[in-house]
Amino acid sequence: MDLLRFITAGSVDDGKSTLIGRLLYDSKNILIDQLEALEKSTKNRTDGSVDLALLTDGLRAEREQGITIDVAYRYFTTPKRKFIIADAPGHVQYTRNMITGASNASLIIILIDARQGVVEQTRRHSIIASLLQIPHVVVAVNKMDLVEYSQDIYNNIVIEYAEVAKQLGLQDVTYIPISALDGDNIVDRSEKITWYDGKPLLEFLEEVELDHDINLTDARFQVQFVIRPQTEELHDYRGYAGKVISGIYKKGDKVTVLPQGISTTISKLEVNGKEVEEAFAPQPLVIQLSEDIDISRGDTIVKADNLPRVSNELEVLLCWMDDKPLIAGNKYLLQHNSRLVRAVVRNVEYKLDVNSLQQQPVEGNVKLNEVVKATVKTASPLVYDPYTILSVNGSAILVDETSNSTVAAVLLQQ
Repeated sequence: MDLLRFITAGSVDDGKSTLIGRLLYDSKNILIDQLEALEKSTKNRTDGSVDLALLTDGLRAEREQGITIDVAYRYFTTPKRKFIIADAPGHVQYTRNMITGASNASLIIILIDARQGVVEQTRRHSIIASLLQIPHVVVAVNKMDLVEYSQDIYNNIVIEYAEVAKQLGLQDVTYIPISALDGDNIVDRSEKITWYDGKPLLEFLEEVELDHDINLTDARFQVQFVIRPQTEELHDYRGYAGKVISGIYKKGDKVTVLPQGISTTISKLEVNGKEVEEAFAPQPLVIQLSEDIDISRGDTIVKADNLPRVSNELEVLLCWMDDKPLIAGNKYLLQHNSRLVRAVVRNVEYKLDVNSLQQQPVEGNVKLNEVVKATVKTASPLVYDPYTILSVNGSAILVDETSNSTVAAVLLQQ
């Protein structure tokens, strides 16, 4: 059974948390004790209904304000697929949290209030989806019950958003009219929106194709752990454990170990403790090589005829996520999959307006939530692909050396 990671995004009060609560509630993925606690916490509501948003709004501040601040993750399963949902915050000042939640999502649900139409946050979240190259976009036009299920209002929103999608190059966009509060078109087809002939949301999520989202062409494998049992039975055993980031590896493949640039051959592949002839993304894998090479955590094994970029001078897009501003010349740790290197931000070229994608001059230091083009110099070479070509090998984070907190999301460029 495959896994779909998706994120919900939209403006404040568009109904993201309610939508996730409705998905969990109507698909019977809520435990009895959770349901009892939910009913108890909302027993004073005048209409007697259950507040499904509380299933995701876990922080006290969120419950008091009725908004989502942190990214809340929920897991559920249907007979067809497993799901991990990230509920992203809608307020402008929490854009960094939205980027964090969207960084490994295969699909984004952008909620639009049918009464408001396409607003500034809709464009902002769509731009982030474009920057992060999320393969599938679902535009859920919510609160259709408050516009009397008007097809004209829905069609106008579809036309308006289609222009946004065209400008940003969003390819796979699906539109669904819903009411998260009443459950229309969430799990079951709505009897009130008879003019809509598409799938309800859950059915679409169960059936959206994910196979094409995995790159099986560019073989990338980064070592997470070197296995050296040094027992009598396995005295000479040396295996390199990690996850196949992308591509396919076969026994006998000629490979290159980077950044050293050493050529060798795969002598054995192991998946789940069993020898196999080939392995592919995203499988966990142990590789054995025909020669003894000094390889350590963070080194990359690639096909000899398909090499990524290797450099310690990086052009990047940074989404700044720290309250302390970014100052050119500051030193950080750069984490790229399992490789950790020291880095310095050499210079900041321009700021990207997340509302228009226009380049703007940077006045002063880079502040929280700003996205900038910068140059990063690393102490040792990084093995990577541009994010636009292979996102799983083209993203990283910057970490503050003193506080150990993540201060920036990094998209590696050409």
